[in-house]
Amino acid sequence: METVNPATTVWTRESVKGEKRDLWSAMKRGFMCRCPRCGEGKLFRAFLKVDDHCKTCGLDYTPHRADDLPAYLVIVIVGHIVVPVVLWVETNYSPAIWLQMAIYLPFTFLSSLLLLQPVKGAVVGFQWALRMHGFDENAPSDIPPV
Repeated sequence: METVNPATTVWTRESVKGEKRDLWSAMKRGFMCRCPRCGEGKLFRAFLKVDDHCKTCGLDYTPHRADDLPAYLVIVIVGHIVVPVVLWVETNYSPAIWLQMAIYLPFTFLSSLLLLQPVKGAVVGFQWALRMHGFDENAPSDIPPV
């Protein structure tokens, strides 16, 4: 009986054809609500609706799959800011409950709203830089669409 060992393919950064994509600059551009490729075009057409494509460079945004990740990240970020402050103020000053609620609830609400769009842009930039989902123009044809 004869066994055949297929040649092992080693994937490196140099073996991937296409443009180089810097992760940090793509995430920074996305955080600024700009196109992760060129940094010029707008990423959003509404508050959380990602545009179909970049008006400047023509990058197709439709393959992105941010789903619930931006909301989870915003909860983690805001929670790591608000909870220590609340604990510190309560431990050291112990103000009235009505005063605490009048400060903490609006601050938490507004900071969450203000961070949601930039974090979603950073997630889209992250997906583009790592060629996730449909952002890879050299993907094999045998991979089914999402």
